[in-house]
Amino acid sequence: MTMGAVKLELRCPKKVYKVSLDPNPDWSFEDLVSELNALEIKINSGSKVPLPFAKEKSRDISNWNSNGRTSTSPFVMRVFEDEMDGVDSEDEEVHDKKSVVAKRFNFDEFYLSDSDDSGEESSLEAEPYLMEKVDLVESGLLELSREHQFKVKEEIRNQISALETELKSETEKSVSALVRVEKYRKERSEMERKLDTQYQRNIAEALDNHLTVVQRDLEVRSQIEERKIRIDAAYEDAKRKEAEEKLRQERAKAEAEAKRAEEAKRAEEAKRAALEAQKRAANEAAAREASEASKRLDAIANLGALNAQSSGPEVNKPAGAGKILRAAESALNLEQGRLQKLKQLDEEIQALKSSSSENFAKYERQISKLIQQITGTTDNVRQKEYELLKIFCDARCPRSISTAALAKKVVSNCKRPGNPAFAQAYVIVRITSKVPHAMDLILAELHRACIYTVPKHYSRSAFESNEAYYKALGFQEDEGKIESVDSYLTRLESYMKLYGAIVQTEIDNVHGLKEGWAWLARFVNALPANRYTAVALAAFLHMAGYSLFRKYRNQFVKVLNMISDNFLNALKEQGDSQLNPVIVEIESYIKDKDFHREPEGRQLKSNLQSDLSVP
Repeated sequence: MTMGAVKLELRCPKKVYKVSLDPNPDWSFEDLVSELNALEIKINSGSKVPLPFAKEKSRDISNWNSNGRTSTSPFVMRVFEDEMDGVDSEDEEVHDKKSVVAKRFNFDEFYLSDSDDSGEESSLEAEPYLMEKVDLVESGLLELSREHQFKVKEEIRNQISALETELKSETEKSVSALVRVEKYRKERSEMERKLDTQYQRNIAEALDNHLTVVQRDLEVRSQIEERKIRIDAAYEDAKRKEAEEKLRQERAKAEAEAKRAEEAKRAEEAKRAALEAQKRAANEAAAREASEASKRLDAIANLGALNAQSSGPEVNKPAGAGKILRAAESALNLEQGRLQKLKQLDEEIQALKSSSSENFAKYERQISKLIQQITGTTDNVRQKEYELLKIFCDARCPRSISTAALAKKVVSNCKRPGNPAFAQAYVIVRITSKVPHAMDLILAELHRACIYTVPKHYSRSAFESNEAYYKALGFQEDEGKIESVDSYLTRLESYMKLYGAIVQTEIDNVHGLKEGWAWLARFVNALPANRYTAVALAAFLHMAGYSLFRKYRNQFVKVLNMISDNFLNALKEQGDSQLNPVIVEIESYIKDKDFHREPEGRQLKSNLQSDLSVP
């Protein structure tokens, strides 16, 4: 391994008394020892005062063996190059330590002559010295100077350390203060943001409340105007109908006189026709005396074993060219159950009236009056509901009397022009939520009045005459004459609107949207497409379509598409011009997506602000 040379430097000033030391001495270790011995002898012999460092015996190093070596070759030290830095640092530390405790040579009383004739000078000049004479005072001063420098350095180091510690502490305090300031700034910013958000929310709420009040005021005013317009229109319509009725009566009288004159000429034929008319009138009068429920059940029974022959969703009986009854079996079962309940209630009331002398007619009149006074306002609906429930809870009025009166008056009142179907439905649902069995009785009365609330439809081929067919469909007879188709369709529409308003009312409803959805499915699957079924479907969709869409969404849209593809196409294929209005109505309802818009009157108004009362 290669060894690097070590450069030795004396631990003393390089220049003393203007005498410079040789920076590159060329001597051996033995020469150095002999030089030191000669110098000591010279100093001791020339000193007049005993010196503390004087030696009595000179160094005898020439004969020593260094590590077993006897060679007189010059002293050479070698170290590894990669250890030079460590050696230098260690030398500096050793030098600092020795500079404090090292002993110094005492050169007191050492005499050097400047004379060229002196023999001692010649002897000294003959031998070179490593160190020159330094007096004791200078040595002490150097020692004190070194000690002072060491203390000053130590004090400086201590002060620097203290300053560093203090600086570190101040830095930590500054960092902590900055962290607290930043945290406070963030908290303050968050608080200001929340306050600003709250302020904006308050402004938005105040603005919304103001706009709501303004909108409500405008709606109330528009409702007042619309109500006045409707009342005026109803009054004009009533006057027009009265004039038409008078004209019709006059024409009827004229026709009757002409007919009587003709019958006088043909007395024999007139008598035979009169006898047949009397027989037919007697039979019809006997049929009208029986309850509508029994009449419907008897009509179904006379059609044959209707339910036993049906295996699908429809009840059919072959008769000639077509089907007799078109309806779902489940719908017929529900109808029969409700009509049976209504029949039992009628029998119970007849027995009660025959066994009691109490006059129950006043309760029926009171219920009829309350139902007629129902309007589309929240306060009115709540008031009528409360007053009707008082009658139901009155111990003097049997529950059967009040329930039957409610069912009959509700159904009969829905034919009134401008009848608020949604408001009446709200009252009905609220009462039936507390008296559940009343709902089946109201539905039974609706089934009596309109077979399409079941839903079901009779085929014309099942009846011998148009008169019997019309009566089965629900046409009314007045003075021996069957009402017109337009009058029947108007009543049919009012019944279906009331039924649709009932099923769409979403407050504790025992006959709600689930039953409405079942009615629509049975109607589409079982009933044929004609003028009567089309009017019934249009009225039901207008009232309940909005709520059905909100609940069933895509399924309801699919049913509407089925109606558009099948039902409307079947109506169009008939080529009847009388079907055009109802076809256009259903098509526009589906294409314009009227089921997305809430029907008028569904939301009860807070107050009409009108002194006009409902007749």
